Amino acid sequence: MRLTQFLGTKLKNFSNFPKEYIERSKKQVYWKTPSGVPNYTQRTVERKRFRYTTNRPWTGQFRQQNMPGTIRKKVFMNPVEEWSFFRGDRVEVLVGKDKGKQGLVSQVIPERNWVMVEGLNWHYRTVGAEEGFPGILIKSEAPLDVTKDLRLVDPSDLQGTEFEWRFTEEGEKVRVSSRTGRIIPIPETNNQTHDYKTASAYIEREKDTPGAVVSEITFQPKLSTFEMDIMEEMGIEEERTPKKSYWY
Repeated sequence: MRLTQFLGTKLKNFSNFPKEYIERSKKQVYWKTPSGVPNYTQRTVERKRFRYTTNRPWTGQFRQQNMPGTIRKKVFMNPVEEWSFFRGDRVEVLVGKDKGKQGLVSQVIPERNWVMVEGLNWHYRTVGAEEGFPGILIKSEAPLDVTKDLRLVDPSDLQGTEFEWRFTEEGEKVRVSSRTGRIIPIPETNNQTHDYKTASAYIEREKDTPGAVVSEITFQPKLSTFEMDIMEEMGIEEERTPKKSYWY
């Protein structure tokens, strides 16, 4: 589980939110050492394990499914050595009523080895049911396990295939079909976020840091220490005589 969570961090974040914001939004602190009390060791008791579902970790639905104090059964999964399915991939379903059909990956949940395929593996569910109202019947897509429920489609003949990761002569890591040797490119859809379709088409807003400022090199390497830099900036001169030191 921990390995899969680590691999999930390598994917392009669909939220486009800072990692600190996502961690803070799902954080649940039960107890923390009060600040300003130096005679106590700083300790924080917080929730370590979360139940990941199709809801994004920064949403209210995710927090509702992981309410403080709730204990959920541990989910055992097969660890994925290298995540190889991305949004926009054309895949072939291997199980269920849609076996043999092909579709595009619309959502990726690496914490559970899941992907959602647009228009496939769906079912009906009732929402909003209450006394005096039967609710509304909606169509909902169920997740598929990438380790056993689907496989990638070879773009050369549109047939399902096994694949492996290889390096090109330029050093780029790509997915290659084991049957035909054709490269299976990562779709451009994988780079889309809530803010833009492509990074080059994004329009900077008032609160955005300009790209020129981000790329500007402001660090000047020096041999002096941090304290020496402060003394130079403040005009402080060292007048003390250092004690003798010996090397043995």
